[in-house]
Amino acid sequence: MTPSHLLKVAIAQMSPVWLDKKGTLEKIYDSIETAGKQSCELVVFGEALLPGYPFWIELTDGAKFNSLVQKELHAHYIRQAVEIEKGDLDVLCELAKKHELAIYLGTIERAMNRGGHSVYCSLVYINQEGSIQSVHRKLQPTYEERLSWAPGDGHGLQVHPLKEFTVGGLNCWENWMPLSRTALYGQGENLHIAVWPGNEKNTFDITKFMAKEGRSFVISASGLMKKSDIPEDTPHYDQIIRSAPEIMANGASCIAGPDGEWVVPPVLNEEKLIVANLDFNRVLEERQNFDVSGHYSRPDVTQLTVNRERQSILKKD
Repeated sequence: MTPSHLLKVAIAQMSPVWLDKKGTLEKIYDSIETAGKQSCELVVFGEALLPGYPFWIELTDGAKFNSLVQKELHAHYIRQAVEIEKGDLDVLCELAKKHELAIYLGTIERAMNRGGHSVYCSLVYINQEGSIQSVHRKLQPTYEERLSWAPGDGHGLQVHPLKEFTVGGLNCWENWMPLSRTALYGQGENLHIAVWPGNEKNTFDITKFMAKEGRSFVISASGLMKKSDIPEDTPHYDQIIRSAPEIMANGASCIAGPDGEWVVPPVLNEEKLIVANLDFNRVLEERQNFDVSGHYSRPDVTQLTVNRERQSILKKD
C-alpha cells in the first residue's frame, strides 16, 4: 500500500464485446485482475462500456418514429443492460474487495425501481471494501442518446473518501454542466472522474479545464470502438455496418493535474491499462491561490440547491 497522500490509479481503456453483457464483463474482470496485480488502488472504465454505447442510432435513421429496426435494437439493448438488484455486479464487488481497489464503471442500467423497461447511462462507484456506494444516472442524455437513454436524477451526485482524496464522477457531457460540477466541488471533491464513450475531441480541452477550475486531479476514461468490433449477430448488422466508419471511438483517455497540465496526455487507439501515481499534496498546493468551494467562493452571494432524491412515480409514505 502506498502512503496515504499517494494514490495509484489506472484507466482501463478498452472496447466492449459490444452489446454483450457477459462477454464485456469477462474483459472487465481481466482488467481488474491486471490492475490489482500492479497494486492499483482505483481503476476507471469508460462511459456505457457495459455493455456498450448505442452507436447504431446515428447509423440507422434512429429518429424515425415507430421504426421496427429501432424497436428491435432497443429491446436487444435492454436485455443486455445491467441489473444491479439481480447481482450483475457482484463479481466486480468481490474483485474490488480482493484487490483492495475502488472501481468507477460506466454502465447501461436497467433500473428495476423505475419498472425495468427503461435504461439509464449510469456511473457506478464500488469502494475498496467491495461495496457499491453510488449509482449516478446521467442527468441529461446528449442529442441522439435521448432516443435510447432515460434522463436520470441527482441521487448519485455524491463524493467518496479514497485515502486522502475525495472522489466524484460525471458521465460525458455532464462534465460541461457547471452546476453538476459545482455539486461535487461543494462536497470537497479533489479527484474528478469523467467517463466518455471515447474521442479526443471530447477529452482534450475539458479535462485540463476542469482540473484547473477545480484545482483537482481529473481522470478522463474513454472506451474504444472499431467497425470490426460490431458482432455479426447484432440485430440489423448489415444496416449498421453499411454506415459505420472504421473508427467510432478512438479512446483519448488522459489525466490532468491540479495545475491543468497533463499527468498522462490522451492515449489514442490503443487498448491498454494506463497507470499513474497521484500525489494529494499537489491539490493542497494549488488550492493556495484558488479554492472553488472554499476561500474563493462567496456562499453569501451564490448558493446551489441540489435535489438528491431518487426519482420514482410512486410517492413514498
